[in-house]
Amino acid sequence: MTEELRTLHPAYFALVMATGIVSIAAKLLGIPYVPMALLFVNLAAYVVLWALTLARIARFRRDVFADVADHQRGVGFFTTVAATSVLGSQLAIVAKHETFAFALWYATLALWLVLVYAVFTALTVKETKPPLDEGINGGWLVAVVATQSVSTLASILTPPPAHAETLLFVSLAFWLAGGMLYIWLISLIFYRYTFFRFAPSDLMPPYWINMGAMAISTLAGTLLLAKAASSPLLTSLRPFLLGFTILF
Repeated sequence: MTEELRTLHPAYFALVMATGIVSIAAKLLGIPYVPMALLFVNLAAYVVLWALTLARIARFRRDVFADVADHQRGVGFFTTVAATSVLGSQLAIVAKHETFAFALWYATLALWLVLVYAVFTALTVKETKPPLDEGINGGWLVAVVATQSVSTLASILTPPPAHAETLLFVSLAFWLAGGMLYIWLISLIFYRYTFFRFAPSDLMPPYWINMGAMAISTLAGTLLLAKAASSPLLTSLRPFLLGFTILF
């Protein structure tokens, strides 16, 4: 168990992401029992994963710092951001607990701010770096998923009227940032595809996130469009929002 804890992969929070998505989908489809059952599963998984992560930080800090600066494992930490957002969305949509959902949105925002600077700074300043064909894969797009998850939860929440416009502006800003980040990263991934040797074994990394990052970008855009009528800023930008959402 000690060795399992030492080598715990940072991307394990994808478990919470996936479970929350299925729960929300079941709720929107009107399937009984499943949404709430998966919410309880997700709450337990979220708590256990954070307990394991904190225990790993306490006992194996050097390994955690090495992961942050690792081109393969470092981006996995962004699953904590997306998982926190998905759980918040689950609480808002499935359980109607807006207060807890707001608390998780603030946690999502804080985690994003810490990790986006910690991971990308560590990858930038390290002296020894892998070549592009070994250093980048589809898993890097979890950074886009994390950024868009801040936007999606902000659009789902119902804040007091005095703060509604501010929250929607933050949602818009993160949606735009996530879209730009996708353009940067997918360009590098496409370059890796086409100008470096590509064997079947190279598809083992999570290249499926190439599509997942666009899926959540589309979702974030539709949520902004749904709120456009209540925001003068979003109303003025509606053709732009519609066009880019269709692009995604």
